Order: sequence, then structure tokens, then C-alpha cells
Amino acid sequence: MFTGLVSDVGTIVSIEDRGELKRIRIACSYPAEGIALGASIACSGPCLTAVAIGAMPAGSAQPTWFDVDAAAETLARTTVGHWHVGHRINLERSLKIGDELGGHLVTGHVDGVATLIARSDFDGMAKFDIRAPLALAGFIAEKGSVCLDGTSLTVNSVEKDMLSVLLIPHTLAVTTWGDTKEGDHLNIEVDLMARYAARLVDARAELGTAQTS
Repeated sequence: MFTGLVSDVGTIVSIEDRGELKRIRIACSYPAEGIALGASIACSGPCLTAVAIGAMPAGSAQPTWFDVDAAAETLARTTVGHWHVGHRINLERSLKIGDELGGHLVTGHVDGVATLIARSDFDGMAKFDIRAPLALAGFIAEKGSVCLDGTSLTVNSVEKDMLSVLLIPHTLAVTTWGDTKEGDHLNIEVDLMARYAARLVDARAELGTAQTS
């Protein structure tokens, strides 16, 4: 479980094809001794497992590397399959009991891929207009939460499958959002509470239909 508060920006060091898997090495600023083998790390949205950890060469800007395996399902449903060496990704370690919940509850289970349609910069901030997959539009509400590329954001406005978010200078500086441009694809995870509320409504409707048939 995560909060959508990015704690580091990693860099893709290498990508190795292993049949239907991709072994991806990510450089980061986390201390190597602080990453347990098998630890879950949100990588621009998807929750991926650290399968190997080590130290980068002396003098590297980021001292630590960790490897993750991306399976066919992850490659098909997220942007991971389009990552390349040098690509920067938002990172977040998994939530610990007692940690401050500054964003919202995020599972790291990506629902789909959204597209950045327009970006407007002003006063050091930036407004992003984003098209979400139509099937997810019903889970997105104005002033609600959404996770985009691993970042917990508040929805400013929503109309059909279009939503907008506003990022302050700090968020632009400490995440990959500062480099995001029109046409880029973004991993999207809808709010967990919205998903369960929708499922509850559907379940009640199904139960009502079954009782009257």
C-alpha cells in the first residue's frame, strides 16, 4: 500500500528482455541497505518487487540500483513497456504502519493509461488536461483523488473522460511532472474508495434483479 507521495525520482539504467518478462534496473537515492529483497516499490504507479539490489559505480549521481521484473500483464496495461534507458520515474516505498498518510490510499495496481492532452504553465505552476480511459471516467470526481504516474493528485475538474489537475512548483520540482509534455502517456489508478462504492452499487442492483426474477 502507498500514499502517492513521491519520495525519489529513479532512472532506468538497463532493460533486459527475458521472454515475456523484462528485467529492469533502476538507479535511485535510497540507501541499498534500506531496501529488502522482495520489497514493494511503486515505480511511476505500478507496484513492482525488488528482486536484486546493489551499489552503483563510485561517483554516480544515484548511489543505489535495484532490479524489478515486469510481467506481460504489467507491460500490457501500463507504460512500463515503453520505458527506455535514461527514462526517469517517480518512486515511493511502501507505507508502514504509523506513517503519515499525506496523500490517499494507493494500491499500485494501475487501472489503465491516460494521455496528457494539454499543459499550461503559469506562476511556476502547471495545469494539465488529461484524457482518461472512458471505462474509468465514472470513478473520477471533481475534488476527488486520483493517482497519476504514482503521484496523488486532486482532480480540479472533470467532464466525461477529461480531467484536469494543477501542480504546484514543489511537485513539479521533485517528481517527473516537470518534464511531462503534451502527448505523454500516464499510468492512472482511480481512488480505491470510489471503486468499492461503485461495486457496492452494482452488487445491490444485481441482488435486486435476482430477487425480482
